[in-house]
Amino acid sequence: MSEDKFVRAVKTLEFDKIRTELASLCLTSASKEMAEQLMPSNIPIVVKQTLDETTDAKAMQRIKGMPSFSGIVNVRDSMDKAEKGATLTTEELLGIGRALQAARSVKEYGNTEHGEENSLTQYFNSIKPVESLERHISKCIVSVDVISDEASEKLYDIRRHMRHEHERVKSLLKKYISSPQYASYLMEPIVTMRDGRYVIPVKSENKNDVKGIVHDTSSSGSTLFVEPLAVVEANNSLRILEKQEQEEIERILSMLTSECLAVTDTLNVNYDALTILAFIFAKSQLSYRMDGCAPKINENYEINIVRGKHPLLPKETAVPISVDLGKKFNTLVITGPNTGGKTVSIKTIGLYQMMVQAGLHVPVDENSEACVFEDILADIGDEQSIEQSLSTFSSHMVNVVDIIEKADKGTLVLLDELGAGTDPVEGAALAVSIIEKVREKGALCAATTHYAELKSYAISTDGVTNASCEFDVATLRPTYRLIIGTPGKSNAFAISSKLGLPNDVIANAEKLVSGNDKRFENVIEKLEIARIDMERAKSEAYDLLKEAKKTKEESDAKANKQIEMADKELERARVQARGMVEGAKASSEFIFSQIEKVKNSKEENKKEEVRRARESLKQHLKDNADVYNPVEEKTAEDYVLPRNLVIGDKIIVVNLGQHGEVVSEPDNQGNIAVRVGSAIMRTNLKNLMLDESKPQEKPKNYRKTGDRELGPAATFSPELNLRGMYGEDAKLAIDKYLDDAQRTGIKSVTLIHGKGTGALRKAVSDFLKSDRRVKSFRLGNSGEGDTGVTIVDLK
Repeated sequence: MSEDKFVRAVKTLEFDKIRTELASLCLTSASKEMAEQLMPSNIPIVVKQTLDETTDAKAMQRIKGMPSFSGIVNVRDSMDKAEKGATLTTEELLGIGRALQAARSVKEYGNTEHGEENSLTQYFNSIKPVESLERHISKCIVSVDVISDEASEKLYDIRRHMRHEHERVKSLLKKYISSPQYASYLMEPIVTMRDGRYVIPVKSENKNDVKGIVHDTSSSGSTLFVEPLAVVEANNSLRILEKQEQEEIERILSMLTSECLAVTDTLNVNYDALTILAFIFAKSQLSYRMDGCAPKINENYEINIVRGKHPLLPKETAVPISVDLGKKFNTLVITGPNTGGKTVSIKTIGLYQMMVQAGLHVPVDENSEACVFEDILADIGDEQSIEQSLSTFSSHMVNVVDIIEKADKGTLVLLDELGAGTDPVEGAALAVSIIEKVREKGALCAATTHYAELKSYAISTDGVTNASCEFDVATLRPTYRLIIGTPGKSNAFAISSKLGLPNDVIANAEKLVSGNDKRFENVIEKLEIARIDMERAKSEAYDLLKEAKKTKEESDAKANKQIEMADKELERARVQARGMVEGAKASSEFIFSQIEKVKNSKEENKKEEVRRARESLKQHLKDNADVYNPVEEKTAEDYVLPRNLVIGDKIIVVNLGQHGEVVSEPDNQGNIAVRVGSAIMRTNLKNLMLDESKPQEKPKNYRKTGDRELGPAATFSPELNLRGMYGEDAKLAIDKYLDDAQRTGIKSVTLIHGKGTGALRKAVSDFLKSDRRVKSFRLGNSGEGDTGVTIVDLK
């Protein structure tokens, strides 16, 4: 890209203000410099790459937040210094440590869960953490002024001896300041330092009473700071240790400098990558601030701005404009009253392109398009030059001459108030001629003007179209809306009338307007009325289409979700069916094996084998109940049973959509047996809803106390009829019955076994003797059933 490309447009289109705003979002000094020097590119592949980087950074920021770039300093200067043989200072080494920490943090930020790559991957991958050096610097240097004792064993040992010598000196001096003998010789009983040595303040008249070396005197001369001879040796030891400490610190800093030199290339590459990433993420921050997005880049020199706002205006109040330049027409002539938004419109077009070509998002609709121009040439605003004795017109003409010279296919030309500042007739003719020349050279052009001749030129010339900035005559305020295809009406008479100009003056002025001009203005007025009606209808149609798309998306999403749920339910049903088949197969194989075992047993043992087989079978079925009769897991979302279910309740099985009836109490896990049709199945309470469309039949012994109904406990029968059962069957029935009794809080129950041969009574008695739930039991008395029943008291 030539160095003079886009240079003039940076100031004219206020791209420099965009750079300043971007720089304020940069978190490192080097990335701030990049922002301040940012220029548009005229290389399509570069533009697409930089836009993708901003888009990907914004996507990552939306998911992960902003990466940390805090503490990053320019390590290149430090490494250049080290390469020349200098030892780095603690401040420089700490800066390198922070840069290494930031590199590790940003590297971790860039790691994706599934290894997906985007346009930023190359920068994240180029970062190479050096954790050993980072830890070593952190271990050795606590702050700019403090080297850690842990930096080396020798430094630790030196400082340990220093502390010992300090204590020895203080202890010796304490004898002087606490001794009654020396109390009268001292100006005050304190220990202080002079020239790095411990001293005591001695009165000048007693200097011969305290033998030692005088290191300083007070300004008045009344106090001498004396180092007693007794502490000279200890002070000397301290000075030697301090020198050794400084030498060891120099050695440690030199060692750390060497370690940094060994990874100079890595440090420089990391710094460059962090700088670029900090700059890219500042661009994503700017995109969030502006509600920006990346438009599609085309290769046909076409601009399509859809609902674009000027980036420097407050986004809450800025009026969006839509411009399509380069497809149906290559020249746009914008007319309308002053302060109506004409200049803002062409600045928006130019700044939009400048930002896109610099890799920045712009505040437009995502359906917008941009291209890559070779250069953007603009003449906007009053650039009167006092130094060169140029009028406004002359200043503009100097710029226009330069623009015509540089204009070519692949350039965008923006001209504000073309031909203004001179005779209207000549100015209008000159404006038409300049536009013709720009078009002849193949450039896209957008120009603003007041001249009616340019309105006619745009209407009668192929490839040129009018546009106007809407003005509300009723309020005397511009709406700032850009209307493509309709020339602007001056509204001078209407505005003057609103402002109070006498009607006779306005009427006289209207007479002075030529017939052709009047007819032209009337045509424009009718076009404006038709345009407003069309815009209103278009807006309503757009809103309806948008609502219809939203409704379709919602219904599609709902349908897709239902299909997905149906697929999952079908697969779950397949898995459950396979499980039930396999369970039934396993169950049948087990039953047949038990039958075969009984058949092969001796005759005298058959009865016992049958009992054992029956016991084993029941236990096997009980242990594998979830396989042979799996519990349904599907739940009724957001539904809560209004009360505890009891036997006989009418329910709805959610996953089947069938009505049923509760036939058992729920267990500890909330699993319950229900009858659906003629089949009994097990499911979970979460899969059930109380069928409130049908009256719930209350059990015969369902009682009511005050306003409270007594539920599950009241449905329990205090008698269990065992007549007709074999011993083992009766024991299983009693076992479950006693569980239910304890759960409902019943303390006394009756087991009906009949008199018969007494075998069933004996089996019941044997079972109760060994059951820990039983407190006591006895045969029934007269009137209770005699020996045909057993009364059981529970604990």
